[in-house]
Amino acid sequence: MPRRGLILQTRTHWLLLGLALLCSLVLFMYLLECAPQTDGNVSLPGVLGENYGKEYYQALLQEQEEHYQTRATSLKRQIAQLKQELQEMSERMRSMQERKNGGVNGIGFQGNKEQAPTDLLEFLHSQIDKAEVSIGAKLPSEYGVIPFESFTLMKVFQLEMGLTRHPEEKPVRKDKRDELVEVIEAGLEVINNPDEDDTQEDEDSPLGEKLIFNENDFIEGYCRTERDKGTQYELFFKKTDLMEYRHVTLFRPFGPLLKVKNEMIDITSSIINIIVPLAERTEAFAQFMQNFRNVCIHQDRRIHLTVVYFGKEGLSKVKSILESVTSESGFHNYTVVPLSGEFNRGRGLNVGARAWDKGEVLMFFCDVDVYFSAEFLNSCRLNAEPGKKVFYPVVFSLYNPAIVYANQDGPPPVEQQLVHKKDSGFWRDFGFGMTCQYRSDFLTIGGFDMEVKGWGGEDVHLYRKYLHGDLIVIRAPVPGLFHLWHEKHCADELTPEQYRMCIQSKAMNEASHSHLGMLVFREEIETHLHKQAYRTNREAVR
Repeated sequence: MPRRGLILQTRTHWLLLGLALLCSLVLFMYLLECAPQTDGNVSLPGVLGENYGKEYYQALLQEQEEHYQTRATSLKRQIAQLKQELQEMSERMRSMQERKNGGVNGIGFQGNKEQAPTDLLEFLHSQIDKAEVSIGAKLPSEYGVIPFESFTLMKVFQLEMGLTRHPEEKPVRKDKRDELVEVIEAGLEVINNPDEDDTQEDEDSPLGEKLIFNENDFIEGYCRTERDKGTQYELFFKKTDLMEYRHVTLFRPFGPLLKVKNEMIDITSSIINIIVPLAERTEAFAQFMQNFRNVCIHQDRRIHLTVVYFGKEGLSKVKSILESVTSESGFHNYTVVPLSGEFNRGRGLNVGARAWDKGEVLMFFCDVDVYFSAEFLNSCRLNAEPGKKVFYPVVFSLYNPAIVYANQDGPPPVEQQLVHKKDSGFWRDFGFGMTCQYRSDFLTIGGFDMEVKGWGGEDVHLYRKYLHGDLIVIRAPVPGLFHLWHEKHCADELTPEQYRMCIQSKAMNEASHSHLGMLVFREEIETHLHKQAYRTNREAVR
């Protein structure tokens, strides 16, 4: 018996030594792969007279960097696997030793049972650290953003539709329904049974009883999946008779949900400065103010409106509309900033942001053709945080009502057009103009690029600035934000890239694929109907 134990112990030592040498070899290979190559025979591009620009060198450097990062990631993954195998082997050997000792001394191996869950939790928490949950990741372009899906108790709002999915739908797949139910229940568990380290105060109901939240208190949620890490959930709850919201962040690292955050958010005193750049288009502004009166003045009441107006023509009309609203409702929280020169959205928003002189404020960059709800304004407050997060909601853009409702006597009122259907509109995922961000973050990042002229490009430039920085960019479709259809004109003065973007936007704004197809094949359809009618008449004569 002593000889067998000695042999087992010797084999164990040699096995551990072999695994350690293997790990050292992989580490040495990793260092060799990551070391820069110095080949004296390789000539730099441009030395022999080639005409290479700055973009070429940047692309070359980025390609090399991506190659090394891919290789380094692969080696790191191999090292992690070897470490995990080594740890598992060590655990098995320890278990065997404890079993052996337990058989002799009559003591079990309870210590190993407690060790395994600890290691598992450490791994799962490391997945949270790798994911973009607590701090933003620097991304190369707007295509690298992983957008959120937003959801309520009954509906999911999603960007990727394909052939079977819709912009707004009830989750018909059982796994999706079960997932959302589980997440909401887990959020309620976190709120109703908080840990000692949660940064929230105990609240009592008006009757002195402990507040218990239920699924009816769930307001909205956002989720997104990083395929190599897990799924992030942002949940917001609110009691009807309370002003504060409860915010719970959960993360599923391809395993159990782990609480990331449980906090109370008080938005009762959060003012939003809605900044609208404008030139002429006084009729559209009058329609905008109707929605503004209903939502901002009658419901929200925590809004300041800044109108940056270009030119003199129509300025008096705009002021008259604002004065009329003031006389009807007593609303005085607005500023009109007149500017000279041609319309430039970036310049207008820059001036509007700097016109505010009362310290920090949450800004909503808006257009005169946008319809928003009171719920959206709260989403704006909940998803923007100074020095931490900026909110880039995806707008649902409505198609041309003359085409959508061509079979009716006329388009219905605007409020009845605000539905999320394939034939009524689309998620404007290529637009970055509507955004909620704090003034300090906007000024720190440098605002809009004044070198961009004409249509469209200034929004993408600002969006990319945030992607290249450390702030978290919240990108998600929201149900309470609509872009109303209006005629678009693409000016000849635009650059080829801007003109292409303008035409693309114009085409996508007209109608759905099916409706456009009906317009394209109208003559063919009419010919078919005539033939059918002719055959029917001939058969009737016979």
